[in-house]
Amino acid sequence: MKYTANTWKFSILIAAAVLLIGVFLVIQSGGNWDYILPRRGKKILAIVLTGACIAYSTVIFQTITNNRILTPGIMGLDSLYMLFQTFAVFVFGSTHISFVNKNLNFAVSVLLMTLFALLLHQFMFRRERGRNIYLLLLVGLILGTLFQSMSSFMEVLIDPNEFLVLQGKMFASFNNVNTDLLIISMVAIILILLYAQRFTKYLDVLSLGKDHAVNLGVDYQYIVKRLLLVVMVLVSISTALVGPIMFLGLLVVNLAHQIFRTHHHKVLIWGSVIIAVVSLVGGQLIVERVFTFATTVSVIINFIGGVYFIYLLLKENKSW
Repeated sequence: MKYTANTWKFSILIAAAVLLIGVFLVIQSGGNWDYILPRRGKKILAIVLTGACIAYSTVIFQTITNNRILTPGIMGLDSLYMLFQTFAVFVFGSTHISFVNKNLNFAVSVLLMTLFALLLHQFMFRRERGRNIYLLLLVGLILGTLFQSMSSFMEVLIDPNEFLVLQGKMFASFNNVNTDLLIISMVAIILILLYAQRFTKYLDVLSLGKDHAVNLGVDYQYIVKRLLLVVMVLVSISTALVGPIMFLGLLVVNLAHQIFRTHHHKVLIWGSVIIAVVSLVGGQLIVERVFTFATTVSVIINFIGGVYFIYLLLKENKSW
């Protein structure tokens, strides 16, 4: 019965996603299909890639940490991304190639965040420790706060005109996504997901906790290390592609838990991805048709996600 119910829920979500995408592609087109479809199609592809990365990585991250109010953003990758952007403007100026050239900026951002993730991962897991995952979260949170403080310090010192240019990097936007970056990101994401497929089959067991997973024969440390690297790389790509969206993962994964009422990760992952696409397409429609580009989709998502985060905290507090 539950399988039938979830099938209907999937059908409704997919129909909603297709409907929103269709409306987004054709609304106020004026018949200029040759001009409109390629540009709006590029936004849709960016939305699907970003939603898939964030939803997929958040499901894995919450399963590993056994905590539904944590997201990969706690590792400080978003703060590192903004530190690089701020540093580039502070030292070289907003007209420097490292900031203006989107391909170079994307490559350096992904490389920097991936190297940071690898170094942090290698340092924290070089010895077998029982509390590695919690120590890793704590170090990531501290470094993220440090990066954010350094960015704020440089933002105060730079020229106001330079800051206006930098401000565009602070919020996720799908309006000016480079087609070349979309192709590169899509290939990289597909390769990463194919690699991760070897380990995601253990997520149902990992959700039981470390002790139960080890007793059931899972090589816990080996699996968790690889899954954490997958999470960090996916977050790095999505952040470098469109910018940081803090609460999207928290919002869509918890909604998937509420809607599907299951612990099967195959259902939760696909459900979270579809909900992420619906949320981003709906948010982009509101940005373009209601606010007429006066705000960004990340502001809307973060506002709704922040309210939902407070709701989750109050709900957990009552359960205690």
